[in-house]
Amino acid sequence: MVTDTLRQTSQRTVCELLLAAGAAAVSDALDRLGIPGSALGIAPLFTGQRMAGPAFTVRYVPVGAAKGTVGDYLDDCLSGQVVVLDNGGRMDCTVWGDILTTVAHGRGIAGTVINGVCRDVHRPAELGYPVYSLGRFMRTGKDRVEVADVGAVVTLGDVQVRPGDLVIGDDDGVVVVAWDKAEEVAAVAKEIVAAETRVVQSVRNGVTLAVARGLTGYHELQRRADSEGAR
Repeated sequence: MVTDTLRQTSQRTVCELLLAAGAAAVSDALDRLGIPGSALGIAPLFTGQRMAGPAFTVRYVPVGAAKGTVGDYLDDCLSGQVVVLDNGGRMDCTVWGDILTTVAHGRGIAGTVINGVCRDVHRPAELGYPVYSLGRFMRTGKDRVEVADVGAVVTLGDVQVRPGDLVIGDDDGVVVVAWDKAEEVAAVAKEIVAAETRVVQSVRNGVTLAVARGLTGYHELQRRADSEGAR
């Protein structure tokens, strides 16, 4: 129990650091470290969304002869987690709507990310609940898809997501950071943000952009230093 509590506290702290840096800086940090994690095509429903938390993963498949269920997995989802739904990138039926948004918001879920589409998009806007997806479409997933796995490895855009991976989202999109790399990524992202801030401050003080970038090593901020960067 003590170990679980410490882990949860540490997760919250690292999530706060990653979210403070922002998805763009975290993506740059991943590039420097040679780690994949920027979820292609996954976009916020609305501007101003921000979320961070460990992934709670669900994978869908097309239904077979016997109709399945879209799942009541939220009963097992914990406050602070990010629901990651892998619907195989399908754009023709949704796996998230107003009921799930309302329940998730009430349970303190940090947000939802969908490798697919969602509907009833007025509800997240009303509640201020973060939802990221490939788009929006009104047709239900009932009798079209069913839950195949809960707590398994899933795909988000072109990124692998494992249960417990940290999922960060803001206006720029979504990045996924493996838990065992999170502190390293957060430190590099913080360094990148600081360097970019110095560039802007220098330019405001009358330094040319080229000189300001050169002084801060801007062009190397996202570049892998050597082949050892991939770990």
